[in-house]
Amino acid sequence: MQRAVVLGGGVVGLSIATGLRRVGVEVTVIDAAPAAGAASWGNAGHIAIEQVEPLASWPVLRSAPRRLFSRGGALGLPASQIKHWLPFALRMMSAAQPERVERGRTALRSLLTNALPAWKSLTEQLGVPNLVRETGHFVVWESPASAAAGLAAWRSTDIGNARFHECDADEMRLLAGLMKQAPAGAIRFANTGQIADLPKLADSLRNFVTARNGRIVNAKASAVTHREKSVSVTLDDVTAIEADFAVIAAGARSRELIEPYCKSVPLIAERGYHLQMTEHRWPDLPPVVFEDRSMIVTRFESGLRAASFDEFSSADAPPDERKWQRLLSHITALGLPCEAPTRQWMGARPTLPDYLPAIGRLPHAPNILYAFGHQHLGLTLAAITGDLIAQVATSAPTTVNLKPFDLQRFI
Repeated sequence: MQRAVVLGGGVVGLSIATGLRRVGVEVTVIDAAPAAGAASWGNAGHIAIEQVEPLASWPVLRSAPRRLFSRGGALGLPASQIKHWLPFALRMMSAAQPERVERGRTALRSLLTNALPAWKSLTEQLGVPNLVRETGHFVVWESPASAAAGLAAWRSTDIGNARFHECDADEMRLLAGLMKQAPAGAIRFANTGQIADLPKLADSLRNFVTARNGRIVNAKASAVTHREKSVSVTLDDVTAIEADFAVIAAGARSRELIEPYCKSVPLIAERGYHLQMTEHRWPDLPPVVFEDRSMIVTRFESGLRAASFDEFSSADAPPDERKWQRLLSHITALGLPCEAPTRQWMGARPTLPDYLPAIGRLPHAPNILYAFGHQHLGLTLAAITGDLIAQVATSAPTTVNLKPFDLQRFI
């Protein structure tokens, strides 16, 4: 039986571990952040199959000044972190060339087409099919001008196999019941998805691995040593775990692990913030995006969550308290039906400048596989990524062409 070490116990790492166990590989997961601090468990729970358009594009770059946090937007470019985000921004400009954008769009579509079926299959195997809700989501605008512009933008956007319609009178009444002032316009996506509860998903993935003789080790990996027919993973306490191959899936921490073998990986921490509310009067609705405020609100079984912000920074920089204050001001201004927040959270999404994930195998160190850089789509693409890594590990044909996601594109 083959033995694998998966470096990363977030939703991508655990999905990979379950995929490997399903094809008979013995698995050890190294989880440096087992608590709720990882971006995997702090997101909006949205399975975003509509997000086919790469964010590395000239329209997005040109819109950056008006989206800055200092101007009321969700884009954070802290001056103290310029050494991190300026080189990334220059690489993103290069990735925004039209031919690269078109290739990126095609590549993302190939993953997103398979994302929701992969999640439904995975949760069936976990024994928790009800964790995936294929109930769509709402996008709401507060002014007639933003409603007209937003609707036109979505109508001209490639959304893959997602579908939406303008909200009917009943749906508008539901949304008006959430807000101090009725929305000026709204659309409902019909076939996007949501994870009903992220803590329950985390427990289900971990239980699947451990119930099948897999191990989850709460430790930090400091190095991966490639050998001719094996790998050795060194932990911070200098103990080592031997295996036939390793999968680097450590999110924003992946760069430091893969750098000895691939020095040109321009990965950055794109940090998000949320407020969690235990007490609320939110009806049983799918996620609601308040697009004018770049904020999404999701009702989970464990509470209500308001999430926002794209802050480009070091993963270890202290959080910006103003982001939570801004979220609270949005909630208050909209008059949303919830009580005071019970938790503040900040976590780092792993992002590459072309906004495509890295999925594959190192050609010069073939016992090292990798899966990271999923940006805002980590939850969305976790299940299909688990399937793909299992296929790569067993030399099976892959469901998706992985050439666009090869790290060699940065060399």
